[in-house]
Amino acid sequence: MKNPFESRSWTPGGPTTDIVPVTPSDSTELTNIAVALYIEDAGTVCIVTATGETRTVAVTGYSILPVGVRQVMATGTTASGLHAFTVS
Repeated sequence: MKNPFESRSWTPGGPTTDIVPVTPSDSTELTNIAVALYIEDAGTVCIVTATGETRTVAVTGYSILPVGVRQVMATGTTASGLHAFTVS
C-alpha cells in the first residue's frame, strides 16, 4: 500500500500520522511529544507542555487541545478518553 505521508513534511495545520490512547501518569512521559490531544469526556487535563511548563485546562467533551504535550499528569486530570495526535 502506498503511504501518502512518506515524502511529506509535517506542518502544524497538516494531518498527524497517528492517534494513540493516553493513560495519565505522574511519572511517565508520552513516547512521542503529541502535537495535540483529543478528549472524549469533559473535565480538567493537567499537562506538561513540549516546553516543560505544567498547565491545567478545563475542557468540554469531544475537544481538541492544540498544544504540544510531553506528559499528561494523573494528578489534576479528571477528563477521560484521552488520545495523543502524534507525528513520527
